[in-house]
Amino acid sequence: MMYDLSPWQWVAVGCAGLCIGFSKTGMSGVATVIVPVMALIFGAKESTGVILPMLCFGDVLAVIWYRRNADWKHIVRLLPWALAGFAAALAVDRFVPGRFFKILIAICIIGGLAVMFWNDLRAVKGTAKPVPSAWWFAAVFGILGGFSTMIGNAAGPIMSVFLLSMRLPKKSFVGTGAWFYLLVNFLKLPIQHFAWRNITPVGLVLDAMMIPVIVIGAVLGILLVKTISEKHYRILIYALTILSAVLLFI
Repeated sequence: MMYDLSPWQWVAVGCAGLCIGFSKTGMSGVATVIVPVMALIFGAKESTGVILPMLCFGDVLAVIWYRRNADWKHIVRLLPWALAGFAAALAVDRFVPGRFFKILIAICIIGGLAVMFWNDLRAVKGTAKPVPSAWWFAAVFGILGGFSTMIGNAAGPIMSVFLLSMRLPKKSFVGTGAWFYLLVNFLKLPIQHFAWRNITPVGLVLDAMMIPVIVIGAVLGILLVKTISEKHYRILIYALTILSAVLLFI
């Protein structure tokens, strides 16, 4: 069996695969743009089951290429809190409207950007003990990241804010995110299969068809990171994060 999609829907799904590959190896947060489109095609919760295996494949490609560029201390700080975010999402997803979650995540992203800009200003002034070193900073972003990725595969902008705050070089930025997403997304697979039952054989066939497109997107992402300067890369991540937050309000 296969989904009965119109030609334009097939184009949208193909673009989603391209964006996923590109976001995993290049510009984190691009994949968030396709979340509402996939939700319109397959349904809100059903679309997360279609997207997740594609994300996992993109994570594998990213880790293969950037496996030596991860900063593991940040992953260790985030991962336990992300698991707490999983639990929170499973506990409340039946009782709270999906649109509320989107708005909450958008507000948190914008708030995180504000904290990041404030911290950058403090760093310029030489203020002691910057915010990103505080335990609560990792806790807030870890919980929000776990919560948002479980509800709607929308952790990209949240993690971008956290990793931008750490002022990582572009390859470390991508490599650290790649390992974090790999661990988180593969942990989600059994949870979504058994708790939400939205990973289906039909969906996996569609995901397999998108493998070549995801690979093309991943190659484009790698080429971008190789050619763009550190300054311009950081500016692009800022812009995509803000765009992702705005789109969540729609």
